[in-house]
Amino acid sequence: MTEVKTYTAFGLHILSEITLPELVQTNQHVSRDIVIRENDLRSLWHELAQQNEYFHIQQDFILFHVPNVAIFQMKNGNEILVSPMSEADPDQVRLYILGTCMGAILLQRKILPLHGSAIMIDNKAYAIVGKSGAGKSTLASAFLNRGYYLLSDDVIPVTLTEHNTPIVTPAYPQQKLWLESLNQFGMKSDGYRPIIDRETKFAIPVSTQFADQPVQLAGVIELVKTDNNEIEFKPIRNLERLQTLFTHTYRKFFVTPAGLMEWHFDMTAKMVNKIEMYQLRRPEARFTAHELTDLILSTVSKEEKAL
Repeated sequence: MTEVKTYTAFGLHILSEITLPELVQTNQHVSRDIVIRENDLRSLWHELAQQNEYFHIQQDFILFHVPNVAIFQMKNGNEILVSPMSEADPDQVRLYILGTCMGAILLQRKILPLHGSAIMIDNKAYAIVGKSGAGKSTLASAFLNRGYYLLSDDVIPVTLTEHNTPIVTPAYPQQKLWLESLNQFGMKSDGYRPIIDRETKFAIPVSTQFADQPVQLAGVIELVKTDNNEIEFKPIRNLERLQTLFTHTYRKFFVTPAGLMEWHFDMTAKMVNKIEMYQLRRPEARFTAHELTDLILSTVSKEEKAL
């Protein structure tokens, strides 16, 4: 008989047939928001998917196939079905459950998933967003090294209060860092688990510096790599703010086929006047995480004094 465990992540109670050691385990008797179970999805995939297609998206479910790993289905914001391949590595299956699957579930529940890392400064959340490889997790780790707390790494869940104040709910207590970043922070990779297929990227538990309560989102910082040697930090204004939030929505290509474009526009339009937004351009050629941290903290401090 499959052992079922209950976890909490993204502000949701998760009942899972698949063991998820990255998450915080909770009491088995709590009410569940999401069920994760194994199911054979091969026939459904062959019936619906087009040739050379990896995603099939409808308004009530999203189906996707990762060759040699699994077929996944997310339904109605409350169910994740997983059909693992016989040769699949369990670490890799979990990587997709906690990433793409949870991003889809959040969208289905009309919770905005931003792609980035969220840290807490002075009891407020700041989301560091950007393309893959921009340095989001590394910058967040620089904040942790100074005693600040992590709210999320990779998928940032954002909701609105009845007064349209954006709130970040904590995801789960783990970061993903490249070996180069570990070396810069003086951390040894020996004690950390490599993320599958990325032998130089590691899963870093952050349980002692994990903020486990929702907090107000005060700012979004778009991190961009450049060929210049200088750091540039400038406000994002007007309609660029909406575009930035859409660009950095996790798995944004789900939004239109899932029938969520109107909701996404409405939610982000309500958010943009409640938060500060900046673009932070950093040189690719050198390690700048400590300089960027100083710059962000200085800017945040000036904002607080101006209020």
